[in-house]
Amino acid sequence: MAAWQPLRDEALRIAKTLSTVPRFHELMPQQAAISANDNRDWRMFVVKAYGVVVPNNAARCPVLAGLVASVPDVLSATLSFLAPHKHVPEHRGPFRGVIRYYLGLSVPLASDGLPGTVLAIDGRQYRVGNGQGLLWDDTFVHEVRNDTEQVRIALLLDVRRRGMPLDLEVLSRLLIAVAGTAVRLRKLA
Repeated sequence: MAAWQPLRDEALRIAKTLSTVPRFHELMPQQAAISANDNRDWRMFVVKAYGVVVPNNAARCPVLAGLVASVPDVLSATLSFLAPHKHVPEHRGPFRGVIRYYLGLSVPLASDGLPGTVLAIDGRQYRVGNGQGLLWDDTFVHEVRNDTEQVRIALLLDVRRRGMPLDLEVLSRLLIAVAGTAVRLRKLA
């Protein structure tokens, strides 16, 4: 992604006040098993969730907000902050209506010089470094581990999946609309 460095700069500004960024399970209590599992933080700065922009957060990240606004198929945009030695255990995304784009923004290096965060998808390991991205189906079993002494920052985008059969497309749009309504009701936006 060509604009990764300005995105990183915005994320690093957010990181200066990281204690004000909610933990994932504070946003979604049903995710406590993967977020609050080891007393290490996984914090999420949500700019857009299921089509609903979070105005205060978007204002703090104008580059990211502009990018997201220019691509209508981006349904969710979140800066993910993974604490040192945090392990997010195996889990799956909720449905096939979206695909996940993962962009490394501030990824500390391991002692071997490789990115120190390992994303395992369906048993295969990926080390995504600064400015590198990975597009994948998060309904596959996946986990992530930060094996370093520093916070890992990544951008997570959920992108509408195109080319599904009509019945699945309709179901997907319905689920996204329901999730967007839930975001509005929970007053995230």
